Amino acid sequence: MSKRDYYEVLGVSRDASEKDVKKAYKRMAMKYHPDRTKGDKAMEEQFKEVKEAYEVLNDAQKKATYDQYGHAGLNQQGGHGGHSDFGDVFGDVFGDIFGGGGGRGRQQRAARGSDLRYNMELTLEEAVRGVSKTIRIPSQCHCEVCNGSGAKSGTKAATCSTCHGQGQVQMRQGFFAVNQACPTCHGKGKIIKDPCRKCHGEGRYERSKDLKVTIPAGVDTGDRIRLTGEGEAGDMGAGSGDLYVQVSVRQHAIFERDGSNLYCEVPISFAHAAIGGEIEVPTLDGRVKLKIPAETQTGRMFRLRGKGVKSVRGGATGDLLCKVTLETPVKLNAEQKELLQQFEASLNNASAKKHKPKSEGFFDGVKSFFDDFKK
Repeated sequence: MSKRDYYEVLGVSRDASEKDVKKAYKRMAMKYHPDRTKGDKAMEEQFKEVKEAYEVLNDAQKKATYDQYGHAGLNQQGGHGGHSDFGDVFGDVFGDIFGGGGGRGRQQRAARGSDLRYNMELTLEEAVRGVSKTIRIPSQCHCEVCNGSGAKSGTKAATCSTCHGQGQVQMRQGFFAVNQACPTCHGKGKIIKDPCRKCHGEGRYERSKDLKVTIPAGVDTGDRIRLTGEGEAGDMGAGSGDLYVQVSVRQHAIFERDGSNLYCEVPISFAHAAIGGEIEVPTLDGRVKLKIPAETQTGRMFRLRGKGVKSVRGGATGDLLCKVTLETPVKLNAEQKELLQQFEASLNNASAKKHKPKSEGFFDGVKSFFDDFKK
């Protein structure tokens, strides 16, 4: 009996796309699958025919041979792939219901080591200038005795006889084929019969290691520094994870940082504010002179250019912004109080507006407000 045309079997045209072929096969497989036809021999034969057609038309090389030479060309190549297990083909289309991939067994890859995080607290000076620190990290390290294999020196891990090294076994649940981790080797694909005495067959063991960390100048709270390969060792010789050093900067007694700029409050006396003068202000590089002009009001901001921070991300160095605040004298003696009273009296004359424009303007506004309120 001659074989039917594969395109006819799946009900697709000869120029059908791979997606159309797969879609047609899925529809036909659902219809003729033995689990659904309950022993109907005719339906079972149709299902085999559908599966055979799909195996050819879904394979680019086989499809090209079939398009050019027909069934004879496939027979000369040694068959059409019709002897593979149903789970292989059906799994390619429907996938594992748990998201583990297609029906074909896939060898379990050794897992890369976990990334680690270390919180490092810095002073503002260390963050601005940069610093090198040695830290101690507890982590899983590769076993140097067995070189991460887990097997005793001179021996090797054996291929798991249950999953044949695939790390997975296929469990059939009615209509579906489900891939699960091999219960014998726990997904590793290998069995260690003679484990390494140092790591007890794990290929790694826990120990603390000292690392020198170089913190670049200009880092700020929230910045991370990655040390490649300094995380936990991978499973059975796989690559190590990374270590991330998370930076936080302690609050400073004088300065507050905002990006590349620094802020500080500078107290000044009443005399300096009134008649002006020079004061010393702190910077991260030492003290500098700041000229205070006469009649300076409290809260005025002075900018010292280039006295801020150069960010680790580049750009110009920021500024230092100094906010002056008027400091009221405390614990005055009788003589000082008398002098202040005399001074205050000298301001409360006909020319008071000239000396205290803000106060006079404020109280004039208050008087006007209440006069309007009475009306």
